Amino acid sequence: MATFFDRYTYRLTWSEEDQEYVGLCAEFPGLSWLDASPEKALAGIRRLVRDVVMDMQKSGETPPEPIATKRFSGKFLVRVPPETHRSLVMQAAEAGVSLNRLIASKLQRTV
Repeated sequence: MATFFDRYTYRLTWSEEDQEYVGLCAEFPGLSWLDASPEKALAGIRRLVRDVVMDMQKSGETPPEPIATKRFSGKFLVRVPPETHRSLVMQAAEAGVSLNRLIASKLQRTV
C-alpha cells in the first residue's frame, strides 16, 4: 500500500543548465532535487517532500492534498477576450455542437 508521501505527483526531467536530472513534485512547486542519476533524483525529491510534510505536521500546518486523491467536478471557469468567445461560438454553430462540447473537444486534443 502506498504511503501518504507516495500519493504526491512526482516528475523527473533533465536540466541542460545543470547537466543533471531534476526531481520535482507538483504539489510542492518550490522544491526540487538535482542528481546525476534519474533514480537518485527521484529518491531525493521523495525524501525531501517527506521531510517537509513531517515538519509541516509537527508545526501544525496542513500539508497540501495530493492531486491524486482530490475529487474534481469537471467544471472550471475560463475568461477569454470577447473576440475569442465570438469565434468559438461561431465554430460551435458551424459544427452543430454546443460551445461546451467544442471547447471540451479542443482541450482533450491538447492533453
